[in-house]
Amino acid sequence: MASGGEQFPPQRQETQPGKEHVMEPTPQFASPDYKPSNKLHGKVALVTGGDSGIGRAVCHAFALEGATVAFTYVKGYEDKEAMDTLQLIKQSKNAREPIAIAADLGYDENCRRVVEEVVNAYGRIDILVNNAAQQYKTCSVEEIDEGRLERVFRTNAFSYFFTVRHALKHMKQGSSIINTTSVTAYKGSPKLVDYSATKGAIVAYTRALALHLTPRGIRVNGVAPGPIWTPLIPASFSEEEVAKFGSEVPMKRAGQPSEVAPSYVFLACNHCSSYITGQVLHPNGGTIVNA
Repeated sequence: MASGGEQFPPQRQETQPGKEHVMEPTPQFASPDYKPSNKLHGKVALVTGGDSGIGRAVCHAFALEGATVAFTYVKGYEDKEAMDTLQLIKQSKNAREPIAIAADLGYDENCRRVVEEVVNAYGRIDILVNNAAQQYKTCSVEEIDEGRLERVFRTNAFSYFFTVRHALKHMKQGSSIINTTSVTAYKGSPKLVDYSATKGAIVAYTRALALHLTPRGIRVNGVAPGPIWTPLIPASFSEEEVAKFGSEVPMKRAGQPSEVAPSYVFLACNHCSSYITGQVLHPNGGTIVNA
């Protein structure tokens, strides 16, 4: 932790998606206290936006639990993060060779291609984690023009529809879909207006999709993280805001991706959460949400 009451050293990245390897400190993708127990042995998982942040932590935890993992990343921006995550997953040695797929998931055809590449490699998809996201600080709602709004919704919401649309052909009873939403869907954020809107849409989508897929035996749930130390943070906020990031929650600190990943493991594991669908878990540092 930085000195002078700061949570992190002041820092700023000028482009999105942010780069994890230049952050100080580097986000924690794993905890030495985590004890895997083969919860996902033999499962095939696709994690969108899995190269860094929460996505990397989820990929790593899934691999530790025995799952074969494929994940997506943004070519030209997240190449190093993707290669680093591949190496981390390979170290688990509990499943088949992982794959990283470069794709802009805001478009239906790209989502179809990703799903087909995973199925061609592994034959099916048992766990789908929709996690890709981008966010931009809002100084005034008037600055959110049509181009920006479409881009944020394409990445944060459209991709969740498109990926599910194509993955369902290769999922069967007992499969699990997990959507990443946010605490901002419940309490809003004056600095993240369009981002918050997409995350609210994801909550409604999760609930509706869960009801839609219950007859097919496919569970759909969500995770709504609070302030988590990921590349989105220095890529979205000023140095001063980054330095104090997370201090507003009851725990008075930001969370680490490693503190969020177990929520995904729980929801992906049938013997842990077989009676749970249409629900959202809230690893958010103590913020109370009643919705």
